Amino acid sequence: MKIGLIFECGPQGADKQVCEYLARKLLPDVELVSKTLDTKPNLLNEAGRVAAGLLADDCDRVLVVWDLRPAWPVKGDKPCRRREREMLHRALGDAGVAVDAAVFFVCIEQELESWLLADERKLSEYLSTPAHGYGVDRVRRPDRQKNPKAAVISHFRTARGQRYDDKVHAVKVIAAGELDWRRLRRSESFARFESKILGRLVDD
Repeated sequence: MKIGLIFECGPQGADKQVCEYLARKLLPDVELVSKTLDTKPNLLNEAGRVAAGLLADDCDRVLVVWDLRPAWPVKGDKPCRRREREMLHRALGDAGVAVDAAVFFVCIEQELESWLLADERKLSEYLSTPAHGYGVDRVRRPDRQKNPKAAVISHFRTARGQRYDDKVHAVKVIAAGELDWRRLRRSESFARFESKILGRLVDD
């Protein structure tokens, strides 16, 4: 199985690291081909061309992954998942990608840290030390947390007096302890990612 992934982040971006880690846990034999487009405007404009190239490179399917509220938003731009999906569909059409091609969209709501909050035990395990345990309250609907990155930053500051760096820490948090898919599915956007990786290909 060969899956193409398109991200709005840079080559060492947290979204890329975390999604690749989780994809390989879901499908241990998967071959991943990731492309990074640095910013959301680049992704919305260029994902069609990049997806066409990945399909031509024999990817069985392609996932376009982006944050609804990226770390570096465009000034004056109000995030709207429906509008952004429409832009991506147009970009695919402009690139000559067939309507029924296996290209699927995963908009992370609100941002990647929503997934980190979905399993509070992972954050707790990562931030705890043998001498000092650190408890994290459960977040029932992590995709509705208005500023999940700020919440994670606060946990790092409180637990360790440490600055949270998503490019360094996000994948370490996800990799802490055993994966609990049920807890991660508290994030509806993670559940969409999981379904597309596993081939449950009804788009939504």
